[in-house]
Amino acid sequence: MGKEIKFSLVYRDMWQSSGKYMPRVDQLVRVAPEIIKMGCFARVETNGGGFEQINLLFGENPNIAVREWCRPFNEAGIQTHMLDRSLNGLRMSPVPADVRKLFYKVKKAQGTDITRCFCGLNDPRNIIASIKYAKEAGMIAQATLSLTVSKVHTVEYYCNLAEELIANGADEICLKDMAGIGRPHSLGLIVKHIKTKHPDIIVQYHGQTGPGFTPASILEVCKNGCDIIDVGMEPLSWGTGHADVIMVQEMLKDAGFKVPEIDMVAYMKVRALTQEFMDDFLGYFIPESNRRLQSLLIAPGLPGGMMGSLMNDLKDNLASINKSLVKSGKPEITTDELLIKLFDEVAYVWPRVGYPPLVTPFSQYVKNLALFNIMQLTKGKERWSMIADNIWDMILGKAGKLPGEVAPEIKALAKEQGREFYDGDPQALYPDKLDEFKKEMQEKGWDFGQDDEELFELAMHPEQYRALKSGKAKADFEAELAKEKAAANKTAAPAAITPQDLQVEVNGEKFLVKVSYGDTSSTKATTEASPKATSGEVQSIVSPLEGKFYLTNSSSEIPVKVGDVVKKGDLVGYIESMKTYNAISADKDGTIVEICFANGESVDEEDVLFKLQ
Repeated sequence: MGKEIKFSLVYRDMWQSSGKYMPRVDQLVRVAPEIIKMGCFARVETNGGGFEQINLLFGENPNIAVREWCRPFNEAGIQTHMLDRSLNGLRMSPVPADVRKLFYKVKKAQGTDITRCFCGLNDPRNIIASIKYAKEAGMIAQATLSLTVSKVHTVEYYCNLAEELIANGADEICLKDMAGIGRPHSLGLIVKHIKTKHPDIIVQYHGQTGPGFTPASILEVCKNGCDIIDVGMEPLSWGTGHADVIMVQEMLKDAGFKVPEIDMVAYMKVRALTQEFMDDFLGYFIPESNRRLQSLLIAPGLPGGMMGSLMNDLKDNLASINKSLVKSGKPEITTDELLIKLFDEVAYVWPRVGYPPLVTPFSQYVKNLALFNIMQLTKGKERWSMIADNIWDMILGKAGKLPGEVAPEIKALAKEQGREFYDGDPQALYPDKLDEFKKEMQEKGWDFGQDDEELFELAMHPEQYRALKSGKAKADFEAELAKEKAAANKTAAPAAITPQDLQVEVNGEKFLVKVSYGDTSSTKATTEASPKATSGEVQSIVSPLEGKFYLTNSSSEIPVKVGDVVKKGDLVGYIESMKTYNAISADKDGTIVEICFANGESVDEEDVLFKLQ
């Protein structure tokens, strides 16, 4: 019998890779015992990345979800692992060092054994800090190679990165093939190098299956010494998800490897529960195209996790683009046509912004920049004329060192806008803030939670956590779900679900939000802080795209208010769209006489955000 290969089930990531949401805690608790009964998993992924934000989005406390999901695996002796974004922690933007340190302490206390720390730029400085914090908290530090294919991302590049991470304390190495475009032979060479020089270092392979390389890649890395393979299972395997455990088991068994057996009665139960969760509500957010393999994904290299939500995002973007095309007398395009345009534009944008590995958050940044270019070109504007601030931070080096060079036209644009490139330690740009969040918790009378986990949640996801505490997050999710069900059934939402008025406090401001569940149009909000405009000529600042409106992007910013005088070019707010914050500036001088939306409210392109006199 050959080398033993173990399996790790990425159950929550299966959902993120397929669609927008993942199961509630009550559903996770139901499926966990059956996963254990399958008897074939040495590890199960229990948290990470976007998972906690998704809990918050549908009004569920992530700390409860993580503890309840980890507990049965802890008791069964199955290791639990999570994904973290190093400098970005569990979110899309950089996190202060004191919050990062608390992060690992909280997750260890909640039952997570292993953290898979990665940097979307493969900047070892970001990963090494996470290795240190994780080990101090008593976790196993699995350092990650974020895989992609370009002229700078060679086998030698990844072997050198692995050496540096191991030298700095990494307990394990993960090959994170997030787009599934890693070429099998090259992946085998990387694993061979690691295992030859460091035979005691565990190597785990994670591969999305979208383009179709993954089964060959799994076989190749196993032949070269890989120890653990991440797998999915039906009905969510394949497509933008992960290779199915049954297929992987049979393939490796045939190749002479020692692999665990699967209890098929339990397998069928997990499969049935997964389908039940899809039928309940999760399936409304899983586009059918994400269930298929497509070689078109090889060229853009977009990851499965991002593709899971991309098709949902494209619905709104397509409407906006077609609106502009109709205005200019041009024919509308289909979703497939937009997808091809997007893939082509990603291929154009990616090398020009320095070849960042296409993994969260930088896959979203490159994709968003490509989509913004398409939208602006459709409107007759220039490429690069809409670049969100956090995309600029990536370009300027404020999130870490880019693998490649930024194109001359982007450098010229940065200089024109007075933006400076940065080559220091990214963490130095984001000072400690935990004391600020402690003060907010105390002022609002909020419980810090077991092991300070509620403090951590506020510090990691401020806006989303405030929306959870106010009840607004749950109301918004229920409205979104009612809209999706109504669209799917081509009927109005059930009459029994009635509108609600909620008193919502966000960033210290109180808002009255009316949620109309049966209405498929965007929900609007009225706010006590925004009186109607008074007499005189009124001018408007409108939204350049669809998304969610925010007055600020961080606790250090002071929001504008009614009565403030603004000058042309002054920052007045943000539109959060596709996980990036797009700054909105005044395009004229004036006094703000009305703020037309509350924080976190959905807006459409060309909605009036502010009225000026």
